[in-house]
Amino acid sequence: MSTPFPKTGKVERKWFLVDLEGKILGRAASRVASILKGKHKPIYTPHLDTGDHVVAINAEKVRLTGKKLDQKLDFQHSQWPGGAKFTPYKEIMKRKPEQIFRLAVKGMLPKNSLGRAMMKKLRIYRGSQHEQQAQQPQKLEI
Repeated sequence: MSTPFPKTGKVERKWFLVDLEGKILGRAASRVASILKGKHKPIYTPHLDTGDHVVAINAEKVRLTGKKLDQKLDFQHSQWPGGAKFTPYKEIMKRKPEQIFRLAVKGMLPKNSLGRAMMKKLRIYRGSQHEQQAQQPQKLEI
């Protein structure tokens, strides 16, 4: 007996709509990362991209527990001496709330070309309007 492996071009991909309003950041990000990987499908294979597309709306209304909004910092470095920049999550939530959810999901995916391909299937919107009505995404409860 041999185990049949799915072919990359033959994977059937669905579209899911996730409403982040009032959801906790880490719990929602882990569920979305699992869908992007394809772990909810019986044909899941770790070395292939078998996941589905995810549209996340209301990113500005996602919750962080405890004092994370005030104390958690985003770190960036320019690779030059003294080029470290620390930005509190409170400032990022005002300017780009979708960036916080993107970073949380990205940290839960593989750190290689497979993870980058999975991230391309994620669309995040600040408000409740999105541009993927033509794909008829199914509502997904988290």
